[in-house]
Amino acid sequence: MKQGAQGSTGEGAPRVRAGTGVPSGSGEAGRVGQARVPQQAGAVRGEHTHSEPAPPVHRPVVQRASVRGQIVDALRAALVAGDLKPGEVYSAPVLGERFGVSATPVREAMQQLALEGAVEVVPNRGFRVVERGARELAELAEVRALIEVPVMLRLARTVPAERWAELRPLAEATVRAASSGCRATYADSDRVFHRAVLSLAGNGQLVQIAEDLHRRAQWPLVGAGPGARGRADLVADAHEHTALLDALIARDLDVVRALVGEHFTGAVG
Repeated sequence: MKQGAQGSTGEGAPRVRAGTGVPSGSGEAGRVGQARVPQQAGAVRGEHTHSEPAPPVHRPVVQRASVRGQIVDALRAALVAGDLKPGEVYSAPVLGERFGVSATPVREAMQQLALEGAVEVVPNRGFRVVERGARELAELAEVRALIEVPVMLRLARTVPAERWAELRPLAEATVRAASSGCRATYADSDRVFHRAVLSLAGNGQLVQIAEDLHRRAQWPLVGAGPGARGRADLVADAHEHTALLDALIARDLDVVRALVGEHFTGAVG
């Protein structure tokens, strides 16, 4: 295409600023859609200056998402530890003061927990921790067994022993976490171990669904205090992980089936 008066002196294609795709001599109109348009008559080459790139606009959003994510994790830990009690209503401003943040990220985090079924919205008041009893826990254990037992039995037949051995540090980490007596710490390490086992199936949807059920199974029951399941219970539950690895390595399907079923009904992990 024939250039305008300023670009017709044999310069060829206009130079482009590195990494931008914008002609170096273009003005504001030329930057829209990265199209070069003729300059106004009488303009002199060099009179258009290049503005510096605008500062990043996504940084505040990332920071806010990070805060929200941290609050979600903190609320989950408080829920598992029994600090947030079933049936109680908690307001976002009060929880915000507790965590040293504004009410907005707390409210957003609580909305996430509401989607997960951990809390329910109470208009003009806040969020109520969902009450659940032994029946719901038994139902969760049954569903987890229906999903995970067949998968683990299949993995026991196909995964080589050395792959199972690689999970030994994760199983031992659950024992250390259980020894601390902190339910929230153990809950996190327990989910990491189970996620690693199921990930060997290569099915991301399975891992996601199983982890959601697992998290729900860790919520406290109605009337259960923080010490309802003590350190000894957590340690016994954690040792089932190492026993499960031994059975998987040995490809002892009967022991795998029994251990997984017992592990789920234990309601700890």
